[in-house]
Amino acid sequence: MSGKAFSIIIRGGVIIDGTGNPWYKADVGITDEQITKIGAINASAQINIDAKGLVVAPGFIDMHSHSDLAVLNDPFSEAKIRQGVTTEVVGQDGLSVAPVRDGFKPIFKKFLAGLAGELKEWKWNTVGKYLDRIEEKGTAVNIATLVGHGTIRAFVMGFENRKASIKELVHMKQLVEESMVEGAFGLSTGLIYAPCNYAEIHELIELSKSAAKHNGIFVIHLRNEGEKILNALKEAFTIGEKARLPIHVSHHKVVGKENWGMVKETLKMIDKGREKGLDITCDQYPYTAGSTMLSALIPPWAHQGGVEKLLERLKDIEVRTKLKKDMKEGLPDWVGYPKVAGWENIRITYCKKNKDLEGKNIAEIARQRGENPFDTTFNLLIEEDASPSMVIFHINENDMFTVMKHPCVMISTDGLLCGKPHPRAYGTYPRILGRYVREYKKLKLEEAIQKMTSLPAQRLNLQDRGLLKENMYADITIFNAKKIVDKSTFDDPHIFPEGVRYVMVNGKIVLEKGKRSQILSGMVIRHKK
Repeated sequence: MSGKAFSIIIRGGVIIDGTGNPWYKADVGITDEQITKIGAINASAQINIDAKGLVVAPGFIDMHSHSDLAVLNDPFSEAKIRQGVTTEVVGQDGLSVAPVRDGFKPIFKKFLAGLAGELKEWKWNTVGKYLDRIEEKGTAVNIATLVGHGTIRAFVMGFENRKASIKELVHMKQLVEESMVEGAFGLSTGLIYAPCNYAEIHELIELSKSAAKHNGIFVIHLRNEGEKILNALKEAFTIGEKARLPIHVSHHKVVGKENWGMVKETLKMIDKGREKGLDITCDQYPYTAGSTMLSALIPPWAHQGGVEKLLERLKDIEVRTKLKKDMKEGLPDWVGYPKVAGWENIRITYCKKNKDLEGKNIAEIARQRGENPFDTTFNLLIEEDASPSMVIFHINENDMFTVMKHPCVMISTDGLLCGKPHPRAYGTYPRILGRYVREYKKLKLEEAIQKMTSLPAQRLNLQDRGLLKENMYADITIFNAKKIVDKSTFDDPHIFPEGVRYVMVNGKIVLEKGKRSQILSGMVIRHKK
């Protein structure tokens, strides 16, 4: 303890330390930002927490977060803190908010509105300056970031649908390296989104090599999560093998009723890949619906040139005819969500203007407007300046359970926070612990905690978080395992979970007896080579 008195002592709790080992009972002593003793503590402290009958666990690490701008709009991050989340990883799906050129900011801000929300002023150009801005504002949670492939491509090439020139590729590689030096943990891509999906595999390999030089990871939203998911996974494997860096698959699932059950094949592929030496992991949210920008319903070719060009195309009758055909039938490397889910299973979650449409599905809105669902989608994108977001019900629950049990799978929210959002933004971690551990017994409690703590910390190579261990940062979640449960629903998402009693971030209490404090003790965590 180096002679220092304890700041906080957590007494008599059930310790689940994040390793996956069985629980045990002990006290936890905290001094300033660190855990300084675990065991029987016969000493005084400034604050004593009675944890009898409660689980004491490491703070949860949200491996896939879209709080890039939300953390600046709302630094208290209550939706995450109340779940027990103490660290968020942003910059996902190839669409980080940095690096970005001044002249391109208005275009990119508009493009990202349906995914990351809106912020009036972007007082940064680089990853480093973005992280500095979070530090200036303060944050209740720790923030780590990836650098987005699409963001870098847009910086260099705009929204051009073509192969990068040698000069452009060199520039992109340079931006990846600069972002890694400034603190990014790796490179992300979202291969269903423009401009990421304009890239060939050679570009992805070369940019991943730049991340690998700095011991980074490659985080991939697969190019296809439907009938061609096995090919998409092979592409990810090839990138990892050629660039020699770890691969992490975002929100692993198979979409579309006709494809359900294929997760058994994808998980076999992952096991075989690991047997051959490929370091590959995944994350997952525990729901049967996904969520993203409404513009993701539109085929990639229509996004070329950016949002304004997309909106122009949507106003053209001949272009609409082609769009309808492609959305009905799909394209070789693109999943049409209306085809795999059906319009009744696509629900609007955020609109800037048409707030009355939030929570309604597109089939319902089309009937109200006397239109077909395709035209409703096109018109809504035009009316809303391409900013809406949506929820899509297209995942099988048994598949979800199969993925959840795999030892390489960790937990994430993938939570969008605008409008009437997917409930995963408010309920992911309590849902796992309450429903899938306690009620359905799909996971053991120790196993679930490992997937929320040490497994993502290991993926990020965080040496000082993710475990309850002496000399680690005191990111701690204390909850009632008998009562913890999510309350957020698709119809009423803004409801906080029950059962999380205390949350500490870097040794400070940010949630006390279920109530948020005004403390902003989170840190920006910068990757170190």
